[in-house]
Amino acid sequence: MSIYEQGLAPAAVNHIALSPLSFLERTASVYPHYPAVIHGSIRRDWAETYARCRRLASALAGRGIGPGDTVALMLPNTPAMLEAHFGVPMIGAVLNPLNVRLDAEAIAFMLQHGEAKVLITDREFHEVIHAAVGMLDHPPLVIDVDDPEYGEGQAVSDLDYEALLAEGDPHFAWQWPDDEWQAISLNYTSGTTGNPKGVVYHHRGAYLNSLGNQMTWAMGHHPVYLWTLPMFHCNGWCYPWTITALAG
Repeated sequence: MSIYEQGLAPAAVNHIALSPLSFLERTASVYPHYPAVIHGSIRRDWAETYARCRRLASALAGRGIGPGDTVALMLPNTPAMLEAHFGVPMIGAVLNPLNVRLDAEAIAFMLQHGEAKVLITDREFHEVIHAAVGMLDHPPLVIDVDDPEYGEGQAVSDLDYEALLAEGDPHFAWQWPDDEWQAISLNYTSGTTGNPKGVVYHHRGAYLNSLGNQMTWAMGHHPVYLWTLPMFHCNGWCYPWTITALAG
């Protein structure tokens, strides 16, 4: 055995899994009162955002969601989207952002193929979501996001997103991934030549992709999550992780 293989195995003192969860943890610690979210009249700093992400993780865990479970999102670029990008993987669950431009048949296929246990969706998409969920034999738990800046649409569920967060603990002890190869997101193509194809990203890949975006996007330091910025899946699914990496 080589001398470089003796006593140098990965351990807590010299190794940690790469995960974008570290971006939020560090930013909330170093810049807790720096602006994180601007959404209409809503203003939140990084400490508040971190607490809300932990509430989401805690509430989902309390409803039986855990490692390897799929949580789908049908959301525009709103604060709930940012929070889900951290709250979902905090419990080892897998984020599945859905392309908001797709029809009910494609959405239903993704929900079934990805075995979604939860669907967090904005009222803006009530028609396509009602149609898609109606096609499923075993529909997921649907969580209704009532965006104050939208002002239209119909409720898609009796379970409101803010009510769900109220179930959670803002100091929830979330778990680091056991392995950086652990899945963090499931992203589908639009299925232009057949059924949509799913692509799985792991924590390490999401971390490195976010750092790569830092080097190519002209965002500067300390960005703020603005609801007016575009996010088109699947090419923009990592945007919340990227801005959090830059914030710190």
